Amino acid sequence: MLIRIGYELEYHHTAPTPMVLMLTVHPSRGADLVVPPLLVSDPVVPVETYRDQFGNLCSRLLAPSGSIRFHADGLVADSGLPDPVVADAIQHPVQDLPPETLVFLLGSRYCETDLLSEFAWKTFGNTRPGWSRVQAICDFVHGHLTFGYPFANPRRTAWSSLKERRGVCRDFAHLAIALCRCMNIPARYCTGYLGDIGVPAVPEPMDFSGWFEAFLGGRWHSFDARHNVPRIGRIPIAYGRDAADVAISTTFGPGTLKTFKVWTDEIVDTRQLPAYLQRRRTA
Repeated sequence: MLIRIGYELEYHHTAPTPMVLMLTVHPSRGADLVVPPLLVSDPVVPVETYRDQFGNLCSRLLAPSGSIRFHADGLVADSGLPDPVVADAIQHPVQDLPPETLVFLLGSRYCETDLLSEFAWKTFGNTRPGWSRVQAICDFVHGHLTFGYPFANPRRTAWSSLKERRGVCRDFAHLAIALCRCMNIPARYCTGYLGDIGVPAVPEPMDFSGWFEAFLGGRWHSFDARHNVPRIGRIPIAYGRDAADVAISTTFGPGTLKTFKVWTDEIVDTRQLPAYLQRRRTA
């Protein structure tokens, strides 16, 4: 399967402003990029690329005063299979976990394990450790929270999500992550592309998506407390402790987001490819 991905973002600044963008497909999917969605800016500015402490690719630049537009368009090869379900994946004792996973057991900006620990053990302490426990957490979060774009609040945490019982995809992920960590299961936040592939399309405009991964059976596995069903075509951009680590843009000064467009579409008719590639060559 081929999936077309990309974005168009436009910002306005009143003065030259440093920015860090996290919009590049994660290196773990680099080999699947048929046409890499390369960052293009208008006006053109120098861009420095580096990897952060989690291995994510970041773009550092100085945006000029006025408007700046960022655009990318590419193709990714995907298996076309839904998220794997590994029902017998075990939960590791903390003493046996790889050192690099331990940071994902700790509380973080949006995942207050100290506030949620007692609730987590009362609610999930009798569940079967491993995959079943993580799925029980996803089932709870999926049923406890109501999804809605009007509910978006950049200051909402896992604890407040539990109390308010509403949120967007990042809130579902934060609550599930925090509950997993309380149960000694490493869990990390993931942001990326997730289109309506294999499911009915939703009427709302496309957006980047947030889900999480849990470390079970020696590897990371994708879970999605918002949709709570295996999905096709997840393309990660970045991993971190929570959404604070993987913001698509960080602006070191005042600025306004004027345009926000994201696309994630399956290329159903491959006869479209020659015209698409020709447009790419002449762009």
